Amino acid sequence: MKEVKLETTLTVYEDIHELPKDIQQLMEKSVEARKKAYAPYSNFHVGTAILLENGEIVTGSNQENASYPSGLCAERTAIYYAGAQYPNVKILRMALTAASQNQVTKKPIPPCGACRQAIAEYETKQDQPIEIYFMGAEGKVVKSYSLANLLPLIFESSVL
Repeated sequence: MKEVKLETTLTVYEDIHELPKDIQQLMEKSVEARKKAYAPYSNFHVGTAILLENGEIVTGSNQENASYPSGLCAERTAIYYAGAQYPNVKILRMALTAASQNQVTKKPIPPCGACRQAIAEYETKQDQPIEIYFMGAEGKVVKSYSLANLLPLIFESSVL
């Protein structure tokens, strides 16, 4: 038997104003996207902004459905749109923000498991890390240099 230790390195900023200007602008785009969320069941609004290698910014928001599994998270809404519209353009970074309508969301909210897997697919496809910045409605912002920090043992196509 052998024990394996996995480590994750993240950078934590005190708030959005501590971020570099270009990342602040990307995060502001994710806030704009969050305001377009359709979340009448959870009252949990999420927005994502993705910066592509060609300079384009793609946004997405969560879209719920009364048949809960039929909804889609903001991250997947944005990344699938980017993949459909810009199939050969690399994703450089993504910013996401989440806010509950029931309480102030100060804790940074990372992508859910399904979104991590979707992001992993694109990171693997482009063979280049995707920076991920995430926050709640206010407060600290966390940066991951790669999806691999958030999902270190990814399931990817080479095992199929």
